[in-house]
Amino acid sequence: MILQIHHEHPQPRLIRQVCESLRNGGVIAYPTDTTYGLGCDIFSRQGIRSIYQIKHRDARKPFSFICADLSDVARYAHVSNFAFKIMKRHLPGPYTFVMEATRIVPDSLVTRQKTVGIRIPDEPIALAIVRELGHPLVTTSANLSGEPPLHDPQEIHRRLGKQLDLVVDGGLRLGDPSTVISLIGDGVEVLREGSGDVSWIHQL
Repeated sequence: MILQIHHEHPQPRLIRQVCESLRNGGVIAYPTDTTYGLGCDIFSRQGIRSIYQIKHRDARKPFSFICADLSDVARYAHVSNFAFKIMKRHLPGPYTFVMEATRIVPDSLVTRQKTVGIRIPDEPIALAIVRELGHPLVTTSANLSGEPPLHDPQEIHRRLGKQLDLVVDGGLRLGDPSTVISLIGDGVEVLREGSGDVSWIHQL
């Protein structure tokens, strides 16, 4: 099923419909500020298992997730003053920041190093979903592992729709995946260059 939602002013009724599916263990495709993502409630074991199966992804590679704001991030990651200043300056935006996980994060989303990747995208639809859901939203590019991300919700529906509960259509998303930056130990390390500019790191 494809659900068209206004990009700049997401309709509350439709956002509630999306969240009802997520609360029931559903998996959705949805727009971020970079590409389309696949997502579920981070506390849905069923949803997380389904995304691994849909993507044919190695279960040893945890997914990142989206939080609503910086205060929300602090529930799921140990945020130092240094990390907070970095994130405050660059979020919302096309970055995934890697930090030490708190105990509330499900084990399936934590790396062996006890870290998590967290996003706050500059995308009204994604943030509206997270706020209404009340929990972070798993985020991973809408594709099969090893293949390029899919940018068109109609194409996502054709390729993956039978395995998804909903495809949220917010228009085309033609960006590269997010830039992944580690903030472990008050250091800054670029783990993957993507949509987010990294030139500011050299000015720290």
